[in-house]
Amino acid sequence: MGSEKLSRESLVERAVLLADAEGLEAVTVRRLAQELGVTPMALYWHVKNKEQLLSSLADHLLREVTPEFDPGAAWNVRMRAMVEALVRLMRRHRFLPALFGMVTKGEVKSFSRATDTALDLLRQAGFTLQEGYLISTYLLHGAMTLVDQEPCVPPSVPPKEAAEWRRQRRLSLESLPADEYPCIVEYARTLEEVDVERYYAFGLDLLVGGVEAMAARRSEAGTAVSPAG
Repeated sequence: MGSEKLSRESLVERAVLLADAEGLEAVTVRRLAQELGVTPMALYWHVKNKEQLLSSLADHLLREVTPEFDPGAAWNVRMRAMVEALVRLMRRHRFLPALFGMVTKGEVKSFSRATDTALDLLRQAGFTLQEGYLISTYLLHGAMTLVDQEPCVPPSVPPKEAAEWRRQRRLSLESLPADEYPCIVEYARTLEEVDVERYYAFGLDLLVGGVEAMAARRSEAGTAVSPAG
């Protein structure tokens, strides 16, 4: 790609591909210049340094977290759509949780837009802005944990050994003393290959369902729910 065709959008799109393939540590101005066939100076017209490059990367990806809503949809339907979009995004780009810790999120426009939208939805549900900020933070970290702890065979285990890995895991749980851990042993006997999609659907129900339940209690009681801490 010649420098005359280079744009911030094409630069960021290549950065996404590089991060997906090799991780965030590979995303440097020098490495991207090599990938794009230009000099590092050509990239500095679009990003001043690595920090701005990573912020641009986050901004590009997080646009998906605020999807087009049906204007007639209830607040919880729209909130669920945002959390689902975030989880889908992190499943596609596993480096994203680490990226959150490397950028100043308040300087990422699409993150601020998503936060503001979430605060508005939660205010519609009856929460204060302070409570909404706590809830939106909880939902963000809950979604990150959901993806990070996906119950699958470790990457270090070759695909042909996956079935044996699962069998050994089941046996190790079944071998626990049944008189001390009756529920774990009984659970182990039901273990099969994990239905990953069910895992995510169940997790999303827990995350959003907790907020819905709190909003419902508030509506029924007609009183404010004080934020913790």
